[in-house]
Amino acid sequence: MADWNAEQYLKFEDERTRPARDLLAQIPLDDPRRVTDLGCGPGNSTELLVKRWPQARVTGVDTSADMLRQARERLPGHNFIEANIAHWAPPVGTDVVFANAVLQWVPNHLKHMQRLVGALEPGGVLAVQMPDNLDEPTHIMMREVAFQEPWRHQLAEAAQLRDALPKPGAYYDALRPLCSRLEIWHTVYNHLLDDPIAIVEWVKGTGLRPFIDPLELPERKAYLAAYTARIAAAYPPQADGKVLLRFPRLFIVAIK
Repeated sequence: MADWNAEQYLKFEDERTRPARDLLAQIPLDDPRRVTDLGCGPGNSTELLVKRWPQARVTGVDTSADMLRQARERLPGHNFIEANIAHWAPPVGTDVVFANAVLQWVPNHLKHMQRLVGALEPGGVLAVQMPDNLDEPTHIMMREVAFQEPWRHQLAEAAQLRDALPKPGAYYDALRPLCSRLEIWHTVYNHLLDDPIAIVEWVKGTGLRPFIDPLELPERKAYLAAYTARIAAAYPPQADGKVLLRFPRLFIVAIK
């Protein structure tokens, strides 16, 4: 895929940051020394960590140059590094690895979660939040439109870039032997948005990217028009004209 677009991502900053706040609230550490925001994006989640633990050394890690640029502008004086999560390991002394809405993009992410927990010292925390929405209309319709002509050959691999999340029991069995405490839960958010076009704008910053990035401008416009029509049918307006975007998310707090 092309590089992430921080400006597009931040169009819904409050809604995207809400799960990070909820995840952070469940980390039972008062005074960590070293904290990593893994997949920090434009720094909205990093800012939460800095505010909760101002005494800690907080480092943001991401693969996107544009996201890191935005994060550095947002939090000057803090450390941000470009690194691939699949090859990154927590530095010695890391107390918290915070991974908000990123590991779902990493192949074999469950193995990497085991690796990350294993690298922590006793008492260290891996805190994870991942969208669990591939069966929601937003994502079903991405695939349905992609399988149509004239896009089906060009977008044949787009739907394979992200797998459905394993069941909670799979995470439990894989992580429990490494943990003194393990919490796993789902939350379903219902984000209030202006209209179906706002839903399309939301997913353009994340899940829709593999489907539209490979397309030239005329093809992209045609794909988005077909997709938007389906979204409008799937998300009818409420009494006040707004729409509700149903968004399930999986949370895990693993304590070494």
